[in-house]
Amino acid sequence: MRPTRLAVSALFLFLVVAPTASIAGGNETSDARKVKTRINPAYPDLARRMNITGSVNLVVTVAADGTVKECHPIGGHPILVEAATDAVKRWRYEPGAHDSTVSLMFKFSRDQ
Repeated sequence: MRPTRLAVSALFLFLVVAPTASIAGGNETSDARKVKTRINPAYPDLARRMNITGSVNLVVTVAADGTVKECHPIGGHPILVEAATDAVKRWRYEPGAHDSTVSLMFKFSRDQ
């Protein structure tokens, strides 16, 4: 059976937007700017009660002063997206010469 065009597109998007952080490891590898303050997202109680797990993908714009300027979800359950976005907005990076963009992925599971 041949894979559908949607499945191939989704796989390509997943590979292009490579994860640079996870809730378990919290390691960022692709951006030269280091995270000075990292807040891990809390697994929401509602998600726990509803047995919602999965990954959240975010594209984050970091301002030159190191603050998170913008945070856009590109995938994940809305309840989990909210938790990840709230945490990432409190992250602080080392200052840089200009704004930069970082792709992040957080994994939420019941054993957290």
